[in-house]
Amino acid sequence: MQTAGTSLKQRVIRYLVRQAHHPRGIVGWANGQMFAHRPSNRQRNIWAVSLLDVRPTDRVLEIGFGPGIAIAEFARRATRGHVFGVDHSQAMVRHATRRNAAAVRAHRVHLTHASVEQLPSFGDPLDAILAVNSVGFWPDPVERLCELRRLLRPGGRIALVSQPRCPGATRDTTARAAQELQDLLTRAGFTHLRVETLELDPPVACMLADNPPS
Repeated sequence: MQTAGTSLKQRVIRYLVRQAHHPRGIVGWANGQMFAHRPSNRQRNIWAVSLLDVRPTDRVLEIGFGPGIAIAEFARRATRGHVFGVDHSQAMVRHATRRNAAAVRAHRVHLTHASVEQLPSFGDPLDAILAVNSVGFWPDPVERLCELRRLLRPGGRIALVSQPRCPGATRDTTARAAQELQDLLTRAGFTHLRVETLELDPPVACMLADNPPS
């Protein structure tokens, strides 16, 4: 028999999960502040950007940029390029815009409130794409990855990052998540797949792949 306390707890958990997936309102803003200042999140995002070997003239895209930590690191590296970001949370767009205000004003960083299913135009082909802890929320992820591959230049790079947040997550949980990402990338036509691991608790897996020449 379900008690009133249990029912309330379940509603709270569902609400927090929704906020993590799609932050909004005051709670969404607070979540953004928490994510931005959590040391492990900063370390994870900066590490992921470093794996993409971004060059000064690169054109890069982040799907689901949250408070804009990786966007700032991209902008620091792509000093003569362009950094694009899409996020389906307006609260996160505000967070990331504030964090990257100078680069936004200089038209080097372009942030858009949009979903991965309805991406805006980015003009010329992209050199690199990053998605951190967001692929699991995408509808039809293989189709989404095929669309992203078409946005990359031949030889362009993609990095999909997963740090499981489920209760009791372990190294094995991370390994399973990495295998799932590898399978998705393979089905979408990416090549030269390799995985890197960051030793946090739980570990972070970054699956890297290339867009093959036509």
